[in-house]
Amino acid sequence: MTEIERKFLVLSEAFKEEAFKKTTIIQGFLNTHPERTVRVRIHGNKGFLTVKGISSEEGLSRFEWETEISLKEARSLLNLCEKGLIEKTRFEVKAGNHIFEIDEFLKDNQGLIIAEVELNTEDEKFSKPEWLGKEVTGEIKYYNSQLGINPYNTWEK
Repeated sequence: MTEIERKFLVLSEAFKEEAFKKTTIIQGFLNTHPERTVRVRIHGNKGFLTVKGISSEEGLSRFEWETEISLKEARSLLNLCEKGLIEKTRFEVKAGNHIFEIDEFLKDNQGLIIAEVELNTEDEKFSKPEWLGKEVTGEIKYYNSQLGINPYNTWEK
């Protein structure tokens, strides 16, 4: 139940040509406490409830528990979420032995594209596609829970 992932900014939209899957995601947070977040997500036509713990010092790993819930329950819970729902399109791209999930954010976070790769160990090696940019692992402002509170379109560029 420990999630290990690294996050990167994306340099171009070239990943779209490599994607084997594309899904719409709407999510909100019932709780954005620094030590734990509780997320409600509609991923395609499925609902999920996810609890995440505090990140490790470098931001690479943290506790994660997720369970599928009905679409009706997810829609109802989204109405209870804190201000700032997140909407994004997720693209999945295979690179070497790993799958990158690339989120193209919409609405208040339009213009932000983040790629994540899940790993089995913190020091696991992985192939880096050409479109992969600066690593932002551990930078809290890029956490989805923070993008609802402080959306990308409010950042000083």
